[in-house]
Amino acid sequence: VPFWLAEILVFYLGLVAVIDLEHRLILHQTTILGVGLGALAGIWQHGWVSTMIGGAVGFVVVLSLYFLGFLLVRIISKWRKEEISEEALGFGDVSLSGVLGLMVGFPKIILSLILSILLGGVVSFLYLMVSLITNRYRSFEAIPYAPFLISGGIVLLFFSNYIVGIIKR
Repeated sequence: VPFWLAEILVFYLGLVAVIDLEHRLILHQTTILGVGLGALAGIWQHGWVSTMIGGAVGFVVVLSLYFLGFLLVRIISKWRKEEISEEALGFGDVSLSGVLGLMVGFPKIILSLILSILLGGVVSFLYLMVSLITNRYRSFEAIPYAPFLISGGIVLLFFSNYIVGIIKR
């Protein structure tokens, strides 16, 4: 990625992460801008086909996780006989995954999502342990997921050749 485009992408992804951390939402306006930037970066790096497939795969995989999370929250809510207002994933995370899929392309989006899930799991576990130790634990407390998605995307966007080299060894 040329420096000028990398700078714009990092600024955009940083903006999305900060908004999600502060407000726990991803704005539609930033998603629309991200589609344009993601398509530009993706086509520049790996062509139309990989870019479009990557966007679709990123969107569909996280959309499936979105529906699975919705279903699990409903089941747990019925089991506990209390309404749980939190979502496992928001739809903004779904659209952000589509944007990241455009940026990194296919098949790198799969590795990006795996890295994001692993990083999110590790950080969530550490957060849970600290919450339990400090007696501040609350069940179903939401943690913004966009920073984890963005971290996985940035790793694959800027360091994919290095990672692919490690995997091939």
